[in-house]
Amino acid sequence: MFNKPMLGRRRRNLMQSLLIAAIALTGIGMAQARSDASAAAKIGTVYTGDVINGKKVVSSLNTDDLEPGKKHLLYFQGVQMSTGQNWYVSVIVAKGARPGKRITLTSGVHGDEMSAVHTVKSVMGRLNAAEMSGTVMAVVDIARPAMESMQRRWPSSGRGFELIDMNREWPGNENGLGAASRQAGLVFNRLLKPNTDLAIDFHTGTTGLDVAAFHIGEMRIPDVKTMMMLYPVPAIWDSPAYPGVLHNAFIDAGIPCFTPEIGGARRLDLDMIPLFIEGTMNVFKHYGLISGAIGRTAVDANVYIGKSAVPVLTTHGGFIELFVKLNDKVTPGQKVAIQRNAFGEMVAEYTSPVEGLIGALRSDATSEPGNVLMFILSGGAAGPGADSYSE
Repeated sequence: MFNKPMLGRRRRNLMQSLLIAAIALTGIGMAQARSDASAAAKIGTVYTGDVINGKKVVSSLNTDDLEPGKKHLLYFQGVQMSTGQNWYVSVIVAKGARPGKRITLTSGVHGDEMSAVHTVKSVMGRLNAAEMSGTVMAVVDIARPAMESMQRRWPSSGRGFELIDMNREWPGNENGLGAASRQAGLVFNRLLKPNTDLAIDFHTGTTGLDVAAFHIGEMRIPDVKTMMMLYPVPAIWDSPAYPGVLHNAFIDAGIPCFTPEIGGARRLDLDMIPLFIEGTMNVFKHYGLISGAIGRTAVDANVYIGKSAVPVLTTHGGFIELFVKLNDKVTPGQKVAIQRNAFGEMVAEYTSPVEGLIGALRSDATSEPGNVLMFILSGGAAGPGADSYSE
């Protein structure tokens, strides 16, 4: 999350910019990736001939090719490892008996976000394709190597070992700089974009933060607003967030999408997950994929809509004592935490810079200087330091 030094990010961005320019001069790179994406969009499902654990493997998918009224379990062939083998992504398709909207659910873009994966699998378990209209496609483990090691970022050995945040790589590049970018390009061009009318990209907070139930999405986009308001979730961050996130790649492709945030990382939040299952089923009902009455919505949750996500950063190292809880409302100047050193002496006192709602709190009891102590969803326009929360 915020623990990566800004200098390191700038250095990496500069290196990537220089490498992109060099690759462009040789005729490889972005133009080639666009050509690959265009070609992939024109072809149907391509089976590699491999079968893994009884599931067929595809290198591109057109859900129109699948038999209606059934669930289909497939593996998508992703980017190669350093050994030359491939990473495979799990794909579940509930192909309705009748035509209708195509809705895609994604999770596992960060490898430590277990509540997101569990939510998507639970939703798919409730669908009966024989009684559905349209198609629901679920992709639950996009960043496979990150998930295998239960960590947020994709481990890369391209320039020495480094960790890549895959949710800054979208829409990716099939001939890009590193495996994470290429994985994003393959998955987006050959699996997600060709089969999607509406999308929901599920996440959780990162390791080290407890996070409230909320959404990230742009209320100005009618379908995004409609979908977010169909969830009984108490908060929305009305924002596009950051360049390179998956939901923005969908938006740029003309596909409405938003990001639900389901609690903290590395565990199942069994109190929070049902809210997101109920909301997703409401989305299916609203768009006619399944029948039934709409359940609870954002109105029932008395939803709070924030325009900015303002972080409170630690200024010292030491032991944290929090005076607020998730979803507490705070006012400017309100004391929210203190910090003590190993002698028990108070070294810092923290106050809220804005009026708003506590959206996340540091879960570790200690902190180095510069870590996120909390972020506050604020209804006001973003000021200095705002909109820095990283889902």
